[in-house]
Amino acid sequence: MLEIKGLEVLKRAAEEIIQGARKAIESLNPEEVEGLIGLLIRAKKEGRRVFVVGMGRSGFVGRAFALRLMNMSFNVYVVGETITPPAEEGDILVAISGSGETRGTVSAAEAAKEVGAIVVAITSHPESKLGQLADHVVVVKGRTKVAIRKDYIARQVRGEREPLGPLGTLFENACMVFLDSLIAELMFRLGITEEDINRRHANIE
Repeated sequence: MLEIKGLEVLKRAAEEIIQGARKAIESLNPEEVEGLIGLLIRAKKEGRRVFVVGMGRSGFVGRAFALRLMNMSFNVYVVGETITPPAEEGDILVAISGSGETRGTVSAAEAAKEVGAIVVAITSHPESKLGQLADHVVVVKGRTKVAIRKDYIARQVRGEREPLGPLGTLFENACMVFLDSLIAELMFRLGITEEDINRRHANIE
């Protein structure tokens, strides 16, 4: 447990989030992750565009991932930005949604499929609409809107307290840890250093 005097709710929430992220990373399917790595490396080598989409807090996670890909010289865009170009056949859409049912994310995946882009879903629910649409799925486990609906009665029966990470917090934090760690793996495989990334960091800020 974290050693902080007082602030009991903060400590319990932090421990819940940390443990949730650890469990999510431990439960990753290596084949799913390798598949995503292969798609991203191929896209970089072939000059394909990588698009990232997510709504709400998942969108913040996606933007952080897109930033790091840009730092590594990927041709990357965030869906919905004014400078985002059209997708083409062979491009990649990385779609982030814990529930896999988020309307805007699913719509983006449908549009990407129509033009022949490769859809990668990062979700806790591979059986969801997004999971079924995707060409490749990476399951990152975490408490999502779907889980909230399913586990409420079970918690009441077992006498368990309400989780302290509200809504999709556990998925979003686990997803951030996963994608930041994925960046480190990509850097290693592509021979990219921190100095290389720093050269492509914003200097008008």
